[in-house]
Amino acid sequence: MRNEDEVIKSFIASASGRVNLIGEHTDYNGGFVLPTAIPQVTRVELWPRSDSHIRAESTNFSGLRSIFEYDLGNETRLGDWPDYIQGVTHILQSEGTPLHGFEIKIESRVPIGSGLSSSAALEVSLLKVLRKAFDLSLDDIQISRLSQRVENEFVGAKVGIMDPMAASLARLGHALFLDTRDLSYRQIRIPLDQMDLLVIHSGVIHSNAHGGGYNERRSECEKACKLLGIYQLRDLSLSKLLEMKDRLPDTLFRRARHVITENARVLAAVKAIEQGEMNALGEIFYASHSSMRDDYEVSTPEIDLLIELTKEEVEVFGARLTGGGFGGSVVILTFPGKGRALGEKLCLLYENKTGKIPKILVPENSGHKCATILEKI
Repeated sequence: MRNEDEVIKSFIASASGRVNLIGEHTDYNGGFVLPTAIPQVTRVELWPRSDSHIRAESTNFSGLRSIFEYDLGNETRLGDWPDYIQGVTHILQSEGTPLHGFEIKIESRVPIGSGLSSSAALEVSLLKVLRKAFDLSLDDIQISRLSQRVENEFVGAKVGIMDPMAASLARLGHALFLDTRDLSYRQIRIPLDQMDLLVIHSGVIHSNAHGGGYNERRSECEKACKLLGIYQLRDLSLSKLLEMKDRLPDTLFRRARHVITENARVLAAVKAIEQGEMNALGEIFYASHSSMRDDYEVSTPEIDLLIELTKEEVEVFGARLTGGGFGGSVVILTFPGKGRALGEKLCLLYENKTGKIPKILVPENSGHKCATILEKI
């Protein structure tokens, strides 16, 4: 253990959580996504050691669960937060990257299981601080790819590239328009003078690593591609899919239809944002949610209720489930200056109907009486 009286230079790095404005389950199909950074970040402080021992402490947990120790080369999957730390060191060592021991302190304000990419924020912030401490030759895109490998190869979540790219590159007040096939991207200014961005957590926790639904959806897309004789669903138009519908069982047809139409919605959303067409953007959001609910089947009754509640508010442009699904959060576009008040109202209505405690994540510090339960989970 590091001697607290010993003066050792520490290194610090951080990465933001993200809310995906639109483009769900398209990234592992070679499609388009449109995430933006949120104010909540994960911060990692690192102290190098001269041996091969790793000591990780997370302030988001208490008791014995808050500290984990291991030696380089002895990484073992546990099914808990240390897997993201072990996964990083395991993947770096498999690449031949020289490492030695270190101690880290993790502080995260990105709620776990919220659909806001808490795991990618942790992986990316750790990789960035290791880059600083050990002078590693890694650019931000390489860090994103390594983070994805941690999820895919060690943690066991077959996620796409969007979350680590967003954690590495997304900026507040801008949407990251990303082509996940070639990783080309550009930053698009969000017209916050014409809308408020509201994100509410449903109180239903999800996990890409431990829930089978996410990996199952990816497998279904791969099966659909095989039956259709294509590389990725990105390569197919909706009209062509309809021509080839008889090749697919109904479930796989609906999965493919979601991905193909969602890609088109991302492109339409980019155009709407750039042209300041908030009403059009809101309709695109609602169409996306319907597709995720009916074709991709990743929504939940609680999420659907939140979306329906927004439709009763004249000051809402649109809303949709954000993230992988099976719980998590909704992203809502409101009239400018109305997000906070509408968030308060929607939270109270939702809690009264479900008994579940929601949390307003964006904008921060809403003051809602139910907005503290997820601070440390």
